[in-house]
Amino acid sequence: MKPPARVVIFTDLDGTLLDHHSYSWRAAQPALEAIRRRRVPLIFCSSKTRAEVEVLRKELRNRHPFITENGGGIFIPRNYFPRAIPGAKRTGRYSCLALARGYEEMVGQLREISRQAGAEVIGFHQMTLARVAARTGLRLRQAELARRREFDEPFLFVGSRAGAEAKFRRLARRRGLELARGGRFWHLFAGSDKGRAVRRLIRSYQGGAAPRLRTVALGDSANDLPMLAAVHHAILLPKPDGSFDGRVLARLPKVTRGRAPGPQGWNLAVLALLKD
Repeated sequence: MKPPARVVIFTDLDGTLLDHHSYSWRAAQPALEAIRRRRVPLIFCSSKTRAEVEVLRKELRNRHPFITENGGGIFIPRNYFPRAIPGAKRTGRYSCLALARGYEEMVGQLREISRQAGAEVIGFHQMTLARVAARTGLRLRQAELARRREFDEPFLFVGSRAGAEAKFRRLARRRGLELARGGRFWHLFAGSDKGRAVRRLIRSYQGGAAPRLRTVALGDSANDLPMLAAVHHAILLPKPDGSFDGRVLARLPKVTRGRAPGPQGWNLAVLALLKD
């Protein structure tokens, strides 16, 4: 299957294509159908796991590559590109290019760093399904899929002495690890990078001949900044309260601002993009 489109769209999911509270994409259906008619590749680039994204891909009949766990892994349907992806390994129905270090290592690092820092934390691996569901607003089945992690470990600070959180962050960085704060959890990882993953896929779409290609990305938070900075046309959607992430605006002052949060704003932005 040779990608035919001149435009490639990358999108965050939670709070962007998916509603922050209900996780519904229905308000974006007109734009999703327009993308499908025009055969425009729509690439999910999310903090979600492969298991979670696969469910959404099935719902939306999406057959394109996708990026999981904040850029930890790129999953490409087999034979999607005419050339093999250097470094990619066969993983089920996909070729997987892993950019990040593995999940088990992150769980071990979380335990060691929290002990050294005197920080009380609880990671996904320690949470019951009921607690994950309560914290995320997911149903139990969805929470189970969210726990099938391959690259990064979400966690919470649950009670620490003064300065412990700052010490935790310093110790993590000394070990070459990275921390990101999402809408609900902290994430500990090493090597995950939405921008790096997006750039790698863009090269594959260009295929060496450098055809005319217009790249677009939509996101709503600083977690999406590397992805937004990697494309020609970046679109920042507002938070549910109508505010825009100040860190993104500081780094990308000319970013296009969406007119509404979540899938409603996503729909309006994408339809306007396709019209142009």
